[in-house]
Amino acid sequence: MAATAREDGVRSPERGRRGCEHYDRGCLLKAPCCDKLYTCRLCHDNNEDHQLDRFKVKEVQCVNCEKIQHCIENVSRQNCPICLEDIHTSRVVAHVLPCGHLLHRTCYEEMLKEGYRCPLCMHSALDMTRYWRQLDNEVAQTPMPLEYQNVTVDILCNDCNGRSTVQFHILGMKCKICDSYNTAQAGGRRVPVDQQ
Repeated sequence: MAATAREDGVRSPERGRRGCEHYDRGCLLKAPCCDKLYTCRLCHDNNEDHQLDRFKVKEVQCVNCEKIQHCIENVSRQNCPICLEDIHTSRVVAHVLPCGHLLHRTCYEEMLKEGYRCPLCMHSALDMTRYWRQLDNEVAQTPMPLEYQNVTVDILCNDCNGRSTVQFHILGMKCKICDSYNTAQAGGRRVPVDQQ
């Protein structure tokens, strides 16, 4: 039997996940062959007298807002950059990072134990605003030695891709454009003429 978002997509206490017995996912596939909603092609095929061609699915229904949304073609046709397994055919739910790259949710959770950046583009993989403010305080409370107090460096921000020249600090260099500390030094250091 075809599902509704409320019936099939809700979290089941006994399963501890949402979706069906085959997949943990937050959407229903709209089958183009019969216009019915199913969590997966296997559920569709078990309940209909025909098979669902998963490659022809163009719309999904979100289980949270119940809106029909169009699929972006080939977005999941890539390997997870952590485990290198195919995301599209995997039964492990995918996690979309703010930069648009996909990882398996389990790989994402493991990645966060070691760092906060997308392994492909180095963009912050979660909202770091609170941590950046904490780093602001630490930088303010950690004066640099006299020989480094007026040294500036060129940096590249991994979050906004902007370039700026900032004062060097051992704890981090803050982007002047987006206030992120997710930056990399993009050139040598500059020492004011009067200190050379």
